[in-house]
Amino acid sequence: MDIILKYFDDFTPVQLQQMQALSGLYQEWNEKINVISRKDIESLYEKHVLHSLSIAAAHSFADGTQVLDLGTGGGFPGIPLAIFFPDVQFHLVDSIGKKIKVVQEVAAALGLQNVTTAHSRVEEIKNRKFDFVVSRAVAPLQDLWRWSKPLVKSSNRAIHDPTMVRPGLICLKGGDLHEEISLSGTRPALTHIYDLFPEEYFKEKYMVYVKN
Repeated sequence: MDIILKYFDDFTPVQLQQMQALSGLYQEWNEKINVISRKDIESLYEKHVLHSLSIAAAHSFADGTQVLDLGTGGGFPGIPLAIFFPDVQFHLVDSIGKKIKVVQEVAAALGLQNVTTAHSRVEEIKNRKFDFVVSRAVAPLQDLWRWSKPLVKSSNRAIHDPTMVRPGLICLKGGDLHEEISLSGTRPALTHIYDLFPEEYFKEKYMVYVKN
């Protein structure tokens, strides 16, 4: 938890309590349903929570914004972002039922009123639009954008605020992305997460933002 407080110091008492509760909740559920690798559970706050919060460090979501977490796995980046943005609505989706079960239980234990979940493939989401799709190392950018584009609004009410970004896809990726970006046919904005959080783990981690 110390590494979170190293970079964020403006949590409310409720947010602080929720952040602190993540470790125990994920350790408990990981023993029942393995959603985080055994070696990573000890560094949950750096490799999962802080990594997820890199989106919050780079982008500000207006109250009422609708965000889809595509392939949320155990709830990343959606759960940490839902704690950070209590007035933003997050819909966490994964095709693996046992992972969504963990997400539902963690969200309920934390008292997160701004989280909904679905055991579903992203292609099955119909008649809904979101301001943003977020994702973490789920699939190649080409596929992520193909799945996301139909679900992203063409504009949002925050668009005229210079501090807000246009609707689109924000995904967290690692390694050399040149070929992946080229194959995707997109022209994303890249943020080196090491510039936000100068920790060894983030040296080859990037945030990729494709606007609609």
